[in-house]
Amino acid sequence: MVAQKRRSDRLRLTIPLRVHGTDSAGAKIKADGRTLVLNRHGARIQLGENLAVGSLVRIVNLTNNREAEFRVVGPTAPPSEKGGEWGVEYSHPKEDIWGIRFPPIEGDIAEAAALLECHACHTAVMLRLSLVEVEVLEATGILNRMCENCDRKTSWGYAEKQLAVEGAKPAPSGKAAASGSDLRRHRRVALQMPVRVRDYQGGVEVSKSDNVSKGGFSFVSEKNYAIGAGVMVACPYSPTGESPEVHARIVRQRTIAGTNRKVYGVSYD
Repeated sequence: MVAQKRRSDRLRLTIPLRVHGTDSAGAKIKADGRTLVLNRHGARIQLGENLAVGSLVRIVNLTNNREAEFRVVGPTAPPSEKGGEWGVEYSHPKEDIWGIRFPPIEGDIAEAAALLECHACHTAVMLRLSLVEVEVLEATGILNRMCENCDRKTSWGYAEKQLAVEGAKPAPSGKAAASGSDLRRHRRVALQMPVRVRDYQGGVEVSKSDNVSKGGFSFVSEKNYAIGAGVMVACPYSPTGESPEVHARIVRQRTIAGTNRKVYGVSYD
């Protein structure tokens, strides 16, 4: 949903590597490739082989001969003449074969979570996700995870539910629908990501999205933003890496009963 705006503690760096593992047909492979992007959890790699999603592979950094076990999370781009792109994450998070130390995360601001649904039994669960899993989910729409209800690995995707704008009227039909800009909706999914909002008076705050769509996101704040006010937003935001901003606008506001906090809706320009 926000793949084109995603930046976190990711580093675009090419490192030659060798992968020992299993391809999508179950055959053992040893193939050379390269990294495209690195982060604290793993990497996005390019390889001239189709890897088995969910399988464990051994990756060797050919510049320093360090190696570690990784889990294949899934593809991050369709196959091309150069091969496939895959998201992989460390089986043991404290390992490091790249020789790069990422700064420690401050609090839980870099954590992500999403409301996902098992495609087999349709159980919906709010799940914590790694950066690699979020990238694969946004690229393909599907993650392979263990389902406790099915007692096996199944495919998961965003829960297919329309998150209605609180206080909005039912969408009209026919010509009225085309002209009702105030009733325009995007399908939204429950995805919690760190966000930064910067107004034109110099105010800056870091919060978390409540849900996101192709058109924007909502977040909670104690600040007062005027409806229609322009802001610059980074979604997702990372205090440890590059977080490009985009122009956006505050389009709705709702006060949380009994508090001085408000839920704001942001629409990308």
